Amino acid sequence: MVVDVADESSDETVDRLFHALADTTRRDILRRCVRGELSVSRLAEAYPMSFAAVQKHVAVLERAGLVTKRRSGREQLVRTDPDAVGRARQALDELESAWRGRVDRMARLLADEPRSDDPGSDDPGSQEPRTFEPRTLDPDENDTTEGPER
Repeated sequence: MVVDVADESSDETVDRLFHALADTTRRDILRRCVRGELSVSRLAEAYPMSFAAVQKHVAVLERAGLVTKRRSGREQLVRTDPDAVGRARQALDELESAWRGRVDRMARLLADEPRSDDPGSDDPGSQEPRTFEPRTLDPDENDTTEGPER
């Protein structure tokens, strides 16, 4: 089996990105830091959780490349990376493109498939499938058969 390291690395990057964006608190941190740099301690004041928990959220965002941190004296200042949303959009666009291509190929295959209402079709597999109407059982009836009658 051949493993493309570039694809694996890209997949890991996208996984980290969407893992980071999956959390409400982390998305809120991103929104707050878009407006300007905020210290981790200032961010922690806004949430009903410990300073350490907010630090961990910021670390997840940083590993995903969504924020950058810099030291200013004793404080760690957090800023949203302006290109981060673009990377998320690009990943979604690539997924959309891949799936649209698959759906288009399936549509073409289905359009090329002979249909049962086509008079020239001799394919036995093209016959319309049988449909069954569900039966309503009388509660007093002791019916033990499986499925509809044939």
